Amino acid sequence: MQEKKDPRGNDKIFVVGHKNPDTDSICSAIAYAEFKQMDGINAVAARAGEINPETKFVLEHFDAEEPVLLESAAGKKIILVDHNEKSQAVDGIDKAEIMEIIDHHRIGDIETPSPIFFHAEPVGSSATIIADFFEKAGKKLSKKTAGLLLSALLSDTVILKSATTTDKDKEVAKRLASIVNEDIESFGMEIKKAKSSIAGKSARDIIKQDFKIYDLSKKIAVCQIEIVDDEEVKKMREELLEEMEKVRKEEQCALIAMMVTNIIREGTELLVAGDESIVEEAFGKVVNHSIYLPGVMSRKKQVIPKLEKILNK
Repeated sequence: MQEKKDPRGNDKIFVVGHKNPDTDSICSAIAYAEFKQMDGINAVAARAGEINPETKFVLEHFDAEEPVLLESAAGKKIILVDHNEKSQAVDGIDKAEIMEIIDHHRIGDIETPSPIFFHAEPVGSSATIIADFFEKAGKKLSKKTAGLLLSALLSDTVILKSATTTDKDKEVAKRLASIVNEDIESFGMEIKKAKSSIAGKSARDIIKQDFKIYDLSKKIAVCQIEIVDDEEVKKMREELLEEMEKVRKEEQCALIAMMVTNIIREGTELLVAGDESIVEEAFGKVVNHSIYLPGVMSRKKQVIPKLEKILNK
């Protein structure tokens, strides 16, 4: 097939997710690069950081290669997936040519000098959007790519239990599961078990594995871990709080909050370092640097909007 020239040149285009990549960020980059390649575009899946244990499990399960590590976007053509905020983007994004953005988060602060294709939907994962692109374009999904997209969708929606889950997510998950012949609930638990163990990890690694900075009226960070058993976290609680305070000072944040989300109990303990008054105004009394939030599982829909409302008063 003859390579199709992009209207702004036919250089290599890197499809990349956010720093501290999660499964949706990695798998969406792989799938969307494949989608563009089907149109003859020279698209390459990339990543902006190290791959976490959950994503490694998924890639190995479907015999998929890791995307290339992109240390700087400067001077390169870029498609962003699963984010659209500078603080979460690969280094050098200000000196890159952003071609497209595919996302399911709030609209952030990335600016472009000319119009681009920007597609954002209020759904549970970027994978949902990309799977829908394949369907609408009549492009056949391979079993491997369908598996990656299903994994990303189930990861980001916490097996369709998160408040971010929509009917569209459920429909797409059902369609993808039929392609790969996987049961949604049991396969989702396999994925989450691969992510939930923190045994052998340092406090800093745990904090940084799903760490996002938000530049609001005050700079804050919210990280999240998902667990099926509280005991490992209880043993490390003081160590985690101490390291959170160190990271807070390094990143010059007013607040760092860690969501410890129990996917079995469907609730979150929020550990807090820094200005606890922000969390108290949003959620209630913080006791011993902690508050339990029953039914809260989504950073994007249930935590960030409340913190943003307080900070942007």
